[in-house]
Amino acid sequence: MTTVQVLRADRRPAIPWLNGGGITREVAGHPAGAGLADFHWRVSLADVAQGGPFSRFEGVDRVITVVEGAGMALTVAGTEHRLAEPFRPFAFPGDAETGCELLGGPVVDFNVMTRRGLAAAEVEVADGPRTCTVPADAVVLLVCLDGTAELVAPELRLGRYDAALLTAPGEQQLRVDGRTAVVTIRRGA
Repeated sequence: MTTVQVLRADRRPAIPWLNGGGITREVAGHPAGAGLADFHWRVSLADVAQGGPFSRFEGVDRVITVVEGAGMALTVAGTEHRLAEPFRPFAFPGDAETGCELLGGPVVDFNVMTRRGLAAAEVEVADGPRTCTVPADAVVLLVCLDGTAELVAPELRLGRYDAALLTAPGEQQLRVDGRTAVVTIRRGA
């Protein structure tokens, strides 16, 4: 059984948004091939070219992290949240009315979505060496957001926006030169 699946950035197609405000590149999702209406979890990177309303996803929780650019102000259910510092995950309900204002031009964001009752995610950003633990009821997705990341065993190097999906319980040693998202996705949460 394969315990590490490598997901290279240069193999992801860019999908334009319906409203023309940006493009999305899906990093990984479950189940494989699921669309926006039936995923359990979905992780993507988006190039956001202009502000505007976010698509609503009923029964979905989201965590968004600014990776590039001056940031954005998200108004979620009437409350503004300024995401001006990169690499700081921000969690919010995907079914809340959400608007976005860019703070200084286009941004790239990292987006994790989980369907309530089917999955739940914890998003951390590592900036140095650490141990990644894959619990028995979870998978861990590593996404290099800036610089490089390396797994010690099996030996694997990730460049910017490359990812590795860890599917077997256990521990992996991770070396980070830059910033890497560590996303723990629990099933049935």
